[in-house]
Amino acid sequence: MSLAFFLVAASDAQVKVLTEAFHPMQIAWTRQMGLLLGALVLLAMKGGQILRTSNIPLQVVRGVLALMTATFFVFGLRFVPLADAVAVCFVAPIMVTAMGALFLGEPVGIRRWSAVIVGFIGTLIIIRPGFASFHPAMLLVVLAATCFAVRQVLSRNLVVQDGVATTITYTAFVSIIVLTVPLPFFWTTPETFNQVLLMIGVAGFAALAELLFVKALEVGMTVVVAPVQYTLIIWGTFYGWIIFGHFPDMWTVLGTMIIVVTGFYIFNRERMLMRI
Repeated sequence: MSLAFFLVAASDAQVKVLTEAFHPMQIAWTRQMGLLLGALVLLAMKGGQILRTSNIPLQVVRGVLALMTATFFVFGLRFVPLADAVAVCFVAPIMVTAMGALFLGEPVGIRRWSAVIVGFIGTLIIIRPGFASFHPAMLLVVLAATCFAVRQVLSRNLVVQDGVATTITYTAFVSIIVLTVPLPFFWTTPETFNQVLLMIGVAGFAALAELLFVKALEVGMTVVVAPVQYTLIIWGTFYGWIIFGHFPDMWTVLGTMIIVVTGFYIFNRERMLMRI
């Protein structure tokens, strides 16, 4: 799982480089193509049984939300430092807790509600709306995190009923089909060998990361695997510094720490309450 998030961060870094020359829609399509490649490998390994689903409409909605998440994130990443974008995306698990309580009637006590509020404050510290450092594109990253959270809430039972491999496969097919429709209007053919390599890297790393996700969830318990996701912040910061010369300022570090701590707290409370 740690390797998977290392690859996700590497893919994000390549995506940010590509935004200087290509339309975000094309880059999002390339990344989702990597997800499709991973799904095809799963299909070859497990056979047609992974196409069996108990709820096709919900799988389609999940796929649409996945492509919206990827597209909004790429649009935002074009203007936002990598570490900042990755950190803000981790407000999604906090959103899931709030949405579960508000829309699904899930019981959330005062402790977790307090953690949710503190987590949102951490996000505002990173974004800093109204300050000179604020960039409107950061709102696209927040929108990406929101789409991801809605996807997780809507598909909470899908993974249990259909399995991780089936859910990822449907997400891959739906997202690539929808993104392919407008692609001719945004397509730019890579002109250099480096651009081709970056495109391949974005898709290849995304594919390998998805396969590693599935394998990790198959052999490990969620309570053990899920906390590892926060290593993505470390890798995002590393790539942002090495490649783009961006290092988080004091406020971004503070906001990130708040999000991570509240995220861990909420996760631990849910584990204690036997919801995970």
